[in-house]
Amino acid sequence: MFVLFSNLIGLFPLIRPFTVTSHIIVTFALAIFVFVMVIVVGLARHGLRFFSIFAPKVPAVMLVVLIPIEIVSFLSRPISLSVRLFANMLAGHTMLYVFGTFVIGLATAGGVLSLLSVMPLLAIVAVAALEFLIAFLQAYVFAILTCIYLNDALHLHEHH
Repeated sequence: MFVLFSNLIGLFPLIRPFTVTSHIIVTFALAIFVFVMVIVVGLARHGLRFFSIFAPKVPAVMLVVLIPIEIVSFLSRPISLSVRLFANMLAGHTMLYVFGTFVIGLATAGGVLSLLSVMPLLAIVAVAALEFLIAFLQAYVFAILTCIYLNDALHLHEHH
C-alpha cells in the first residue's frame, strides 16, 4: 500500500514534481527490508536448513555450478526489485515534466506556437493516464515479487 500511495501521490503536480518511489534510495531501502525479512522468516521457519535454498536437488556434480548461480540470483533480488520500481516511476514522471515544460514554453511563445501547445497538452493527458495505470501495476509487481520471495523462504524447494 505504501508503494501504491507513493506512486499515486507523485501524479498530483502541485504536491511533488516526483514521487518518492522515483528515488533509488527509497526503493532500495524497501527492497532491502523485503530481502532481510525473507531471510529472517526463512531462518525462523527452517533454521540453518534455509541455506539449502542455494542447493537445489540435482546431481552433486552440478552443484559446483548451480550454487554460485543461486547465490548471485538470490543476492540480486533487492537490486532488481528496487531498480524496476525506481526506473518505471522516474521515467514516467520525467516524461510528464518534459511535456509540461513543452506546454508552458509553447503557450508563452505567442502567435502560432501558442496554438501548438495543445499537442503536448494532449500528450500529458495520455501519459498521465498511462502513469496512473503504471502506478498500480508497479505496486502490484512489487507485492507479487515480495510474496514469491517469501514463498521461496517458507517452502524452500517444495515447489521445484
